[in-house]
Amino acid sequence: MQNFIFDNPTRIIFGQGMIARTGGEVKRFGTKVLLVYGQGSIKKNGIYDQVLTSLKEANLSVAEFSGVRSNPVLSHALKGIELAHSENIDVVLAVGGGSVIDTAKTIAAGVKADSGDDVWEFFTFKKKIRNALPVVTVVTVSASASEMNPTAVMTKEEGAQKFTISSPFIQPRASILDPTVLYSLSPDYSAFSAVDIIAHMLEGYFNNREPESPLQDRLVEGLMKTVMESTEVILKDPRHYNARANVMWSAILAFNGLTTAGMGFVSFPAHMIEHSLSALYDVAHGAGLSITLPGWMIYAVNKSPAKFARLGREIFGIEETDDLKAAVEGIDSLKRWFSTIGSPTSLKEAGIPEDDIGRIAENASATAAVWGMKAYTKEVISEILHLCKG
Repeated sequence: MQNFIFDNPTRIIFGQGMIARTGGEVKRFGTKVLLVYGQGSIKKNGIYDQVLTSLKEANLSVAEFSGVRSNPVLSHALKGIELAHSENIDVVLAVGGGSVIDTAKTIAAGVKADSGDDVWEFFTFKKKIRNALPVVTVVTVSASASEMNPTAVMTKEEGAQKFTISSPFIQPRASILDPTVLYSLSPDYSAFSAVDIIAHMLEGYFNNREPESPLQDRLVEGLMKTVMESTEVILKDPRHYNARANVMWSAILAFNGLTTAGMGFVSFPAHMIEHSLSALYDVAHGAGLSITLPGWMIYAVNKSPAKFARLGREIFGIEETDDLKAAVEGIDSLKRWFSTIGSPTSLKEAGIPEDDIGRIAENASATAAVWGMKAYTKEVISEILHLCKG
């Protein structure tokens, strides 16, 4: 296990009825709040009313900023920054899933940027975030773990670039998680959420610099089994409280630094390639990952068959003694499971033409350069995409 510092200051308020505490949590950081949300689903399922009631009971001044897309874009976040400036906002409240939370984080950082700073330069790592407004979240989709980590993802429409920022200044101060909120999540997005959670863990499981990691491996394997079992229950019974609670908590533990502590530098090649799919085609992030993750695994399996074989044996009960054969069986099993829950596993299923592979690889190679993943050239990415075409 390598040296590490684990610091996760987000306060988690978890359980049924906890949305009523939103106003009290927000008030700890100010009295003028920017309420950020998506396309209006929170008004249909009653979450909006619960949040607004709590904010009013806390005597908070609320400015609303809606319209966040499932793949959030920079142009919209910039409008939020303008609104936050004009309303002299003290704290940003995100009510939604990862896209809403990431937009709120971008707004929080942008408001505190030096005059004239190009917010996009935070995403290209040309400038560092030096300060940000406090962020509080009420989670309505559990997948990204953005509610308990210091990262955000945003797409710049010009050039279709989907990049990431990471800073302790944008780590949410508090996040409220009520599993009953997930009851209204569609089967598709319940499945996509599970894929995203699993992909977060498997990227670190396979792409790290620690040769021996029994503790972290078992954390990942246990969480992965829980997510898979719970998702299967949810698809049969969407209002199963414990299954929703298990997924909601697992999503956070999968990507808040816990499963990669002591693993050294971790890279995210499947995410890197998927970012191009969602940037270019507006594919749901989880749906894109169920395409790119198995393809990347097939590409990488020969480099470390023993680790891939371990996954197959621990998760799917594969008994094959030859590591490479067991590894391939494990990858096939994961791909079949993605299909079983209704998530696409090929570019063809997602309606992405094979002729676009060169374009996708070109876009993804720009992300790889920004992320410092030099081995992932356009040619390598193209090879992986051919394994994803179906």
